[in-house]
Amino acid sequence: MAKKVVATLQSKSKDYAKVIRMKKSDKSGAYTFVEDVVPNDKVKDLLEKK
Repeated sequence: MAKKVVATLQSKSKDYAKVIRMKKSDKSGAYTFVEDVVPNDKVKDLLEKK
């Protein structure tokens, strides 16, 4: 039964992408990394947004 659950999760995950962005802190000036998991069609919109 575990194999069936894993197989269904893997087929659904192809529609999503993990986006890692670098963001500068206003207080310290240091850079941090922000990770988001978004649908493939929303990746371009997320990267254009600041």
